[in-house]
Amino acid sequence: MIHKTWQTTTPVKKVKCVHTKAEKYMVDRALTAEKEYDVQNETEEFYFVIDNTGKVGGYYKDYFKVLN
Repeated sequence: MIHKTWQTTTPVKKVKCVHTKAEKYMVDRALTAEKEYDVQNETEEFYFVIDNTGKVGGYYKDYFKVLN
């Protein structure tokens, strides 16, 4: 149940959204291109970030570029 504490834990890293051109899903409502987001968790395929809605959402890694 790690997902219940993602809102309050220290971010793993920062990423920058490079585009919101999704083939299947409407991510432009929750992400903004060129904006930086804190990664709360990650898997092989997804970053879980606090998006524009203020909640944690899982997004494909190809929308982001890792900062640092």
